[in-house]
Amino acid sequence: MTNYPKIGIRPIIDGRRRGVRESLEDQTMNMARRVAALYEAELRYPDGTPVQVVIADSTIGGVAEAQATATKFRLEGVGLTLSVTPCWCYGTETIDMDRTMPHAIWGFNGSERPGAVYLAAALAGHAQLGIPAFGIYGEHVQDADDETIPDEVRSRLLDYATAGLAVAQMRGRSYLAMGGVSMGIAGSVVKDDFWSKYLGMRNEYIDMSEFDRRVRENIFDPEEFDKAYAWIRENFTQGEDFNPDALKMSDKHEDWWIYCTKMTLIARDLMVGNPRLAELGFGEEAGGHGAIAAGFQGQRQWTDGMPNGDVMETILNTQFDWNGPRPAYVMATENDALNGASMLFNHLLTNQAQLFSDVRTFWSPEAVERVTGYKLEGRASGGIIDLRNSGSTTLDGTFAATQDGEHVIKNWWDLTEADTQAMLDSTTFHPANVEYFRGGGFSTHFRSAGEVPVTMCRINLVDGLGPVLQIAEGWTVELPDEVATTIEVRTDRAWPTTWFVPNLTGEGAFTSVYEVMNQWGANHGAIAYGHIGAKLITLASMLRIPVNMHNVPDEQVFRPKAWSAFGTRDLEGADFRACDAYGPLYG
Repeated sequence: MTNYPKIGIRPIIDGRRRGVRESLEDQTMNMARRVAALYEAELRYPDGTPVQVVIADSTIGGVAEAQATATKFRLEGVGLTLSVTPCWCYGTETIDMDRTMPHAIWGFNGSERPGAVYLAAALAGHAQLGIPAFGIYGEHVQDADDETIPDEVRSRLLDYATAGLAVAQMRGRSYLAMGGVSMGIAGSVVKDDFWSKYLGMRNEYIDMSEFDRRVRENIFDPEEFDKAYAWIRENFTQGEDFNPDALKMSDKHEDWWIYCTKMTLIARDLMVGNPRLAELGFGEEAGGHGAIAAGFQGQRQWTDGMPNGDVMETILNTQFDWNGPRPAYVMATENDALNGASMLFNHLLTNQAQLFSDVRTFWSPEAVERVTGYKLEGRASGGIIDLRNSGSTTLDGTFAATQDGEHVIKNWWDLTEADTQAMLDSTTFHPANVEYFRGGGFSTHFRSAGEVPVTMCRINLVDGLGPVLQIAEGWTVELPDEVATTIEVRTDRAWPTTWFVPNLTGEGAFTSVYEVMNQWGANHGAIAYGHIGAKLITLASMLRIPVNMHNVPDEQVFRPKAWSAFGTRDLEGADFRACDAYGPLYG
């Protein structure tokens, strides 16, 4: 996708001519230009290109100019708007009336002209009309000729635009369900109402037999297959087969590698299409499903007889392959569409690869010491949560890439050969546990580096309530090898392992590590590099999804100004009331 949504900037001005408006033209338009320069310098689309910004053709002093700007923005593909002003303007005559996209207003904090007065009046108009908007206002008074953007304003401008671009990039795209419900997992029951009304997306579906058909009929690029297979066999280290001797199928390993490579090509082509297929005579298949995210059911109807999807999921969720660095795809294990949506949120807010993990086990300090003889220390002293998916996750989740001596996930365009090699060197691919995966295949194993800041989130659907979002910021930790191995053996040594410790606040679900695990709403979570909880809260408010659990500091929370009308003491309750009152963004 190269036709990305743009940010529209609306310079708002006092409409009174014969002196007032004329004196403000340059100051107002320069505000818009400064923000445009900020966005173009700091924000990128998933393909690495700078975001595109459209500024109104003129300042907006009344309804005619507001309408002309709205027309321009529609033609230019604007997906979110920011209004800027240093002065008083005419409130409801100048605001943006489009209910289906995010809006924000930056009112300049200056004493020469009352920009804050317009900000308050316009936000009141938004609230009265039922069109929520974000308010941005500097903490300190600036002089009229001060062209700096204060740090607190800069932060709000970037957070708003990042979340708004995520909203706009989802609109009109697809979630592709490859298969149906896996082992009764509720998240893989794809609910069209959620995707269409809250995210503005459509749902596409295929049966998993489509993989087998495309393999049998060679519906993939044979030249790319040769390249991919050679790269995989050269770079993927096959690890120990942990199956009992009676269940080992060594004679089938090479066939599995071949099949898993083909599955990877096919899944990508199903998501986004491949013009090469048309050249090969497969015009229908060349189009793909326009999917920005997908999920593969796998278990059990597929994996009882065919190689599993772990290699496919791992490669697609990783930011490099045989063609070099590239944006990660979003591919959910077990077709858990709700975790796929959670991964998608994280991905669009960071432009980085995401971990799909089981929220598997809480290990108390007492349990770890009883089983291994080891006493947890440091961050882990209150216990750890085992985030181990059943066979796959992004190689970026090794956190083997480094920056300034720290383990990180980088944006794909910053990856070096040393980074990708470090990820590969940290990973082994083991013949799958055939008691679980009777058709064989391989599982991805690594241990995530420790002391890495991460954010785990999860969307859950609750009957009578709708979607809710959970967020837990925290850190990865490492365990001594013998301790980690002892714990891994109790589950499956062939699966990727991440030890997670959430930040505790002493309140609500974050009184202990155990309580975080106890309050988590499902068996899966989406894990992003960095502490991005505040951005997730902003995004959720745009979509009208309440957040029922988070440990983000209050001063970082940024929601539309109208949320304060639903209560200022119980912010969690106010969020629920506001989301219920406004309803889904596209509902």
